Amino acid sequence: MTKARERVLSGMRPTGRVHLGNHLGALDNWVRMQDQYDCFYFVANWHALTDDQDTSAVPRDTLEMLADWLGAGLDPERSTLFIQSLVPEHAELHLLFSMLTPVGWLERVPTYKERIEQQGIASPSYGLLGYPLLQAADILMYKPKWVPVGVDQVPHVELTREVARRFNNAFRPVFPEPDARLTEIPKVPGTDGRKMSKSYDNAIYLSDPPDTVVRKIRPMVTDPARKRRSDPGNPEVCPVFDLHKIFTPAPEREQCALGCRSAGIGCLDCKEVLLRHLAPALDGIRDRRQTFAEKPDVIVEILHEGSKRAQSVARRTMEEVRAAVNLTP
Repeated sequence: MTKARERVLSGMRPTGRVHLGNHLGALDNWVRMQDQYDCFYFVANWHALTDDQDTSAVPRDTLEMLADWLGAGLDPERSTLFIQSLVPEHAELHLLFSMLTPVGWLERVPTYKERIEQQGIASPSYGLLGYPLLQAADILMYKPKWVPVGVDQVPHVELTREVARRFNNAFRPVFPEPDARLTEIPKVPGTDGRKMSKSYDNAIYLSDPPDTVVRKIRPMVTDPARKRRSDPGNPEVCPVFDLHKIFTPAPEREQCALGCRSAGIGCLDCKEVLLRHLAPALDGIRDRRQTFAEKPDVIVEILHEGSKRAQSVARRTMEEVRAAVNLTP
């Protein structure tokens, strides 16, 4: 008898094109997990409402994001790709969890206060406060073993585990507690040295043509101590060298580091080496992405078929949940 594969669940909000930080921090890991695990990856479109109630761009952004997912190597034959709002069972489970979860648990999630402060939100919505609880419903619905996340999302997975324990103790055991699977590359620098982010306008996108990638990399900030070509630098504080660690083979990378410390090479020379290795890594993704971007109907079909598969799992879970909660005669 073949042993069932462990399940993986993760998702992204539909914010449009995927940048290099999203790819290295999550998407590349999702692709590599497909052969070993039973993978469910979803478009978290309800979660998008916590940022903006103007939904006019969400359908288009969903197609853009899925084109990147497919271009990067996600395969609808090996992974279930679906849209959160097409599986309404998520909302029902969220409602039931909201009856069990103390408000204090939600208020202590670090990202809640961070988003209020960063976005200057004077009157936070219930949806923003309950965001991690909807996330818990998204996860527990599919009973995954692993949730691949960045370090900043670990508190959300821990809350999910607490919610599972509380439900299991209040009613009967239904939900196994999932574990976080940390990504190997926790932070990817943007062109200004800060974490790569669309909101900082410092991102390199998987869809960027080669000349755009070159135009973004060449003026990228480096070690501030290197004001002149003759000044020695420190690769360990240089955002360009952070990208070298990801894309450039070790021998050539170390040559760049030595040249930086001795002022034997300039920053533009160092960036040319990076581009020689970064560009080919993006070429294949961009070409595959374009094939899907030109066929939006195919993307829509993939998402609707995946949503049907996801809903069949969700319905089975909710049958267990309703039997455990026992509200109807």
